[in-house]
Amino acid sequence: MLLMHKKRKSHLMIVTLVIVIFMAIAGFVGVQSAASAKASRLSDESVDFLTRTGQALAEVAEAIGPSIVNISTTKTEQMMESPFSPFYNDPFFRKFFGDQFKHREKPRKRKSMSLGSGVIVSSDGYILTNNHVIQDADKIKVVLSDKSEYTGEVKGRDPKTDLAVIKIDAKDLPTLQMGDSDKLKVGEFVLAVGNPYGLNQTITMGIVSAVGRANVGIADYEDFIQTDAAINPGNSGGALVNARGELVGINTAIFSTTGGYQGIGFAIPSNMARTVMNSLIDSGKVVRGWLGVSIQSITPELAEQFQLEKDVGTLVADVVENSPAEKAGLMRGDVIIEFDGKEVDEPYNLRNMVATTHPGEKAAMTVIREGEHLSLMVEIGELPSDDQKVPTQYENVLRGVSVQSITPDIYRQLNLPEKIRGVVVSDVESGSPAEARLLPGDVILEINRKAIAGIEDYEAIVSEIEADSDVLLLVFRRGSTIFVTINKE
Repeated sequence: MLLMHKKRKSHLMIVTLVIVIFMAIAGFVGVQSAASAKASRLSDESVDFLTRTGQALAEVAEAIGPSIVNISTTKTEQMMESPFSPFYNDPFFRKFFGDQFKHREKPRKRKSMSLGSGVIVSSDGYILTNNHVIQDADKIKVVLSDKSEYTGEVKGRDPKTDLAVIKIDAKDLPTLQMGDSDKLKVGEFVLAVGNPYGLNQTITMGIVSAVGRANVGIADYEDFIQTDAAINPGNSGGALVNARGELVGINTAIFSTTGGYQGIGFAIPSNMARTVMNSLIDSGKVVRGWLGVSIQSITPELAEQFQLEKDVGTLVADVVENSPAEKAGLMRGDVIIEFDGKEVDEPYNLRNMVATTHPGEKAAMTVIREGEHLSLMVEIGELPSDDQKVPTQYENVLRGVSVQSITPDIYRQLNLPEKIRGVVVSDVESGSPAEARLLPGDVILEINRKAIAGIEDYEAIVSEIEADSDVLLLVFRRGSTIFVTINKE
């Protein structure tokens, strides 16, 4: 009995000890949990700040959403199809039958569709978008945020900046106010709004990663805003807005190795877009200023050769004869460091400044010539149009040949010598007697020993060529001058 009592007492002590230990552990855990909860609790100030920030972004998104539209286009593409396809491309098939079926390919048309975005810029239906969104479209459908649908009409396109304006028949539309993109700073919050992959009214947030991006290879005139706000296919033509809900850019392209978002997107600044848009709405085309120079960047080596304290400005490599630059006294070897009161850093910088100056306006330039600063006054001219092409209706051996004026851009792209004068071949139609003799990019200097200074000379001479006459051309091609004969069929 005594033994049993001792056992019970021992058992009771063990149970009591376990309970005490358990309560101690529980108390410790409770203290830790309370301390942890206290440590993780947000302050009222932080909660208030985050709440107000989220609410502000939601208000901006709500305000700009109705001004963003979905643009879908339908295009007709012509493809060549062989009746023996896909066998023709098989090496085994071609080993036995050779190329005898190659020219039996038949043209086939097919419809293709693409998606993009746009920004309503006027209450009466003008919409700003990218040129590549609507280029060559047979039909343009515009869907507003309220799901209403309209047919879009192209009012003007500008491939040089990749901008376009379309119009829908509607009134009292919500518009997006344009901001001053020149005031945009690196690090500012921005929102990208559009329709990526057809997902309407998608909004992403990021910051301005850089401004003044050029030499990207997207357009002729580049001054891009770079952002890490997610931009994907379908966002093209959509809006980049600042924290005040103002349009500061038109989303245009992404840098990607996969075709999707990788943190680098580009938008056309609103100030450039505004100038192009107004010109397209007013006249259906963009009128740009022209200086008439070939320019290049200043390297440290060039800075030393031209007695510059540092490599700033842009070097004049050539001056076009009878151009505004020549009339103003600009010379080869001059370094332009200031234009119209604004500092010139790079060639693209000067190019954009001149392009946005109206023809006929005067601008002051500061140049460095042989180590000395000079002030020059230039009256800006009008940039010759690349679209100035000669019709192809001539009934002689040059029928089907399209030519155009040699603009400063063409001089640069084809690396033409400064004294070259003539017209450049832009296209040769299939079946033309000149098809096997002329190539796009050829510069026609003479026709039948008569010099060609420009479009007018070309038209005057070609219009007098008889239908059954052969023609002798002097052509500049890939750095060499050659004679080319084109015979009647």
